[in-house]
Amino acid sequence: MRLVTFVPPGERPRAGALLGPVVVDLAAAAPLVFEEAETLRWDMLSILCHDQEEVSLEGAAEVLAAVTSMVSGALPDAPSGGNGSHNPGMPGSLSIGGVEMLFPLDQVRLLAPLPRPASLRDFYTFEQHVSTAMANRGREVPAEWYRFPAFYFSNHGAIYGPDEPVPMPQTESLDFELELACVIGREGRDIYEDEAAEYIAGYMIMNDWSARDVQGREISIGLGPAKAKDFATSLGPWLVTADELEIYADDDGRLSLEMVARVNSVERSRGNAASMYYTFSQMIAHASRDTTLYPGDVLGSGTVGTGCLLELTAGYGPWLERGDVVEMEITGLGLLRNQVV
Repeated sequence: MRLVTFVPPGERPRAGALLGPVVVDLAAAAPLVFEEAETLRWDMLSILCHDQEEVSLEGAAEVLAAVTSMVSGALPDAPSGGNGSHNPGMPGSLSIGGVEMLFPLDQVRLLAPLPRPASLRDFYTFEQHVSTAMANRGREVPAEWYRFPAFYFSNHGAIYGPDEPVPMPQTESLDFELELACVIGREGRDIYEDEAAEYIAGYMIMNDWSARDVQGREISIGLGPAKAKDFATSLGPWLVTADELEIYADDDGRLSLEMVARVNSVERSRGNAASMYYTFSQMIAHASRDTTLYPGDVLGSGTVGTGCLLELTAGYGPWLERGDVVEMEITGLGLLRNQVV
């Protein structure tokens, strides 16, 4: 499934699932499957937390299957690439009891799949990025980096969704970071590495916006990154459940997904998620040691090799400016676009 948080015109945010070029409103369609569905709360965090028996990833899949069977053959193919566009010939909205269940993708506003994650950890797992960033500072990769997957906590209250403008922070060196993120779908503590994949609900694209001048000052005193990342993280455009990406997995769980970043339609970065030094299972095992991971926690992979201007310009820029449009595209996960304003 590809799950979204969306806002229909004049309405409040809702949880949905993509079906070709349309969004299925899970709350509106739930009566097709569940009795007393009007008492159920459908939002992304409730689905991940399995707050009610029916409200879960499995329940969402049942609702989507019911809608699919009703409209089978009536919908055109999903648009290729991007966040979707209207496909002429799509039938009118399907309703139940006068409540609309389907919305054309181009007629709704997508928020981040998790507008406010339970927490946000960002790791540092691509050796090429680490070695290049260190070389730019005249250093070698620390030996400790090869001993455990390091991470820092970022601001889970500063999340931006697809096509949402990102305000320019107080920096002279704004950068993007092309990352893959996983979302935790089960509560767990001291999780074993060989069981960790069972805790992943799905994946999405992540842009870890960075103020490089602020980051340099923080690192010089032995702290951070903190304020350098405090202002924005973009997530989206949708949460793709883990089962949909199994076809890209290798024997050790790494995902062979092409990762591309463009600035103003010009390709700047290209890499592959399979080049991660640490797997998401290793990250989950490390993050859960002596603490509990909860549904809705987000774990970022860190920047793929070449996936930021810091690497591409040896740390000297030019950097992002107001008006620049940053696009990130990852195999199977769609396209995440934001403009700096």
